[in-house]
Amino acid sequence: MSQTEQVVLLSDDGSPVGTADKFAVHTHDTPLHLAFSCHVMNEAGEVLVTRRALSKLTWPGVWTNSFCGHPAPGESMEDAIARRAERELGITISRLEVVLPDFRYRAVDASGIVENEVCPVYRAYTTDAVAPAADEVSEFEWVEPQSLRNAAAAAPFAFSPWLVWQLDELSAQPAPTDLPTTLEDTQ
Repeated sequence: MSQTEQVVLLSDDGSPVGTADKFAVHTHDTPLHLAFSCHVMNEAGEVLVTRRALSKLTWPGVWTNSFCGHPAPGESMEDAIARRAERELGITISRLEVVLPDFRYRAVDASGIVENEVCPVYRAYTTDAVAPAADEVSEFEWVEPQSLRNAAAAAPFAFSPWLVWQLDELSAQPAPTDLPTTLEDTQ
């Protein structure tokens, strides 16, 4: 039997103030909580984008970053990201690095459900074949980062709001030039 997933609740200054059930927290009045986003790259310098499953509570069927999640109370961010990479995409990741440490957003889905997160953004690498969980991801594509930025700018409604905002912030940063060329380089 699976355990109920918990999230870490935060004060406005980002300090932990408690925990709550993930599904009970995501409502029309979602309290601020801790999350993360991860952009996964491959050896060709492409980024993995995923289309959210139609069964998702918020933003069903929209394209987004590789994966997102919430660290459990007491779980390190690194462990939470590795856990979600395996759960959502069936992959292992390496060379995890924070690229937007202070990313924070609030967005309201068409259904009225609110996302309200302090959500550091990470980049990671994989050489694994993607095997997505059907309850998380309906489609995925490896795309050139500039093509993704162009598509999100041209049709932001087709993408999660957090991805659009992250791409805006990431576009101000230089692209990584030290992409791995072999599996050994990623460990």
